[in-house]
Amino acid sequence: MKGKLFAFEGMDGSGKSSQSALLRDWIAQSRDVHLTEWNSSEWVHDIIKESKKKELLTPITFSLIHATDFCDRYEKFVLPLMRIGYVVIADRYIYTAYARDKARGVDSKWIKQLYSFAAKPDITFYIRVKPEVAYNRIKSQRQQINPQESGHDIFPELDQKNGFLKYQSMILETYDEIAEENNFVIIDGTRTPREVQMEIRSSIRGIL
Repeated sequence: MKGKLFAFEGMDGSGKSSQSALLRDWIAQSRDVHLTEWNSSEWVHDIIKESKKKELLTPITFSLIHATDFCDRYEKFVLPLMRIGYVVIADRYIYTAYARDKARGVDSKWIKQLYSFAAKPDITFYIRVKPEVAYNRIKSQRQQINPQESGHDIFPELDQKNGFLKYQSMILETYDEIAEENNFVIIDGTRTPREVQMEIRSSIRGIL
């Protein structure tokens, strides 16, 4: 591959989307760059949105339909662009599936096998915050927490806040488990956005 792949992981509200966009804008000043986002395939996105709205997804179908979204973007954009020298930035990568699907009771080995075709990123940035911090950030920006963010499908008995804290705590636990195994660059997401971005840029300078 002539290009590079940088992935961003972390729970909802960690700041990974903002940081991946900032990195894209910085790299774009000197290199061709493409940002790909989770659940953004034009072919699959509307199907996923409607299925979630109607609560049609079991844990396995939830896993498979997001894998379809990832595979579509991977074959259309990630691989071709890396082959011609682009820097590809992934706002969520395969590790998002590891964390979310495991929280829904899907077998970890099965999930890893499902995504075994995917290239390992040159660097995966894990922006780590506690669930309470993430919750307060999201609530300061919008009134409602999405049902999927609060794990409503697996904790329907919990209210919005408690569902979010419980579900995201499970996500955090999985991320912490796989961070060392996959050599994540762990970043304290409670610092200012500028401080976080400066650390990210410092980490990739040698690679670029």
